[in-house]
Amino acid sequence: MSGRLFAWMFLCAFVSGGSLAGEEKPAQIRVGIIGLDTSHAIAFTEVLNGDNPSPDVAGCRVVAAYPKGSNDIESSVKRVPEYTEKIKKLGVEIVGSIDELLSRVDAVLLESNDGRPHLEQARLVFKSHKPVFIDKPIAGSLRDAIAIIKESQAAGVPMFSSSSLRFGKATLAARGGALGAIKSCETSSPATLEPHHPDLFWYGIHGVESLFTVMGPGCKSVIRSQQDGKICVTGTWEDGRTGVFREGSGYSGKAVGATATGDLGQYEGYRPLVVEIVKFFRTGVVPVNPEETLEIYAFMEAADESKRQGGAAVTLESVLKAAGYSKP
Repeated sequence: MSGRLFAWMFLCAFVSGGSLAGEEKPAQIRVGIIGLDTSHAIAFTEVLNGDNPSPDVAGCRVVAAYPKGSNDIESSVKRVPEYTEKIKKLGVEIVGSIDELLSRVDAVLLESNDGRPHLEQARLVFKSHKPVFIDKPIAGSLRDAIAIIKESQAAGVPMFSSSSLRFGKATLAARGGALGAIKSCETSSPATLEPHHPDLFWYGIHGVESLFTVMGPGCKSVIRSQQDGKICVTGTWEDGRTGVFREGSGYSGKAVGATATGDLGQYEGYRPLVVEIVKFFRTGVVPVNPEETLEIYAFMEAADESKRQGGAAVTLESVLKAAGYSKP
């Protein structure tokens, strides 16, 4: 069954809105959250469950959450009790298993901060045929990222993953042609490391997501270096263009286009991402091509391999092949 057809049969059904005018409105989309070890779970729920939500997020409400996320990342584990209490105050029921969650919802936010459990968690969601947004990082390894994307496609279940940085106004404008054809781009974000994940998966993903939003797919190889003690990754695209990610203290970027140069890559909160998630839940249409997402994670894995090889150029094709990927 196609992603469009599957999902959104329930949106074709209308229920009485109970208004004096007798107007009708689409049935509410019941959303479930897996993982309460990240602030994203609270932030997204505050947008969706707020009083008098705006039309772009209305009719999509978090109703249940399964709290368990990481088993051994201390910064994640210690958040769960606090975030469990916070989300209960937002009208969300806590359930004891993912299976129980899936029996109560129409769509899923997979929010576990630790990417390593994502494949196992996602498999349960795919089996239930619920559309799912998978928060960053999509997985704890490139091999698992490949498996998630392939298994989503095989199950016919719509899925996407993205950093909120993709949906910044200036970043999207540059992708849409506001600067003309992009010649080069540099972005910057914090890149806090977590030893169980490839270096940039944990936090550098934000700046890398901005870079690919503007440059688009087609990166051929990367070279990783250090500049002033910070990570610097230079990617070369198939058409000869260059894109650079730099570790920094904030979120920023600049792109050079055929007609103008512009700043981009700013963090604008979570709401723009939540709006895109709601559109996805309503339509079943993914806003980010999974193949582009896979290339982003191959870029970050290639950066680690370049580091291991002392700064040598590493192709994305080579790390994808090493992780068991072959193009359809």
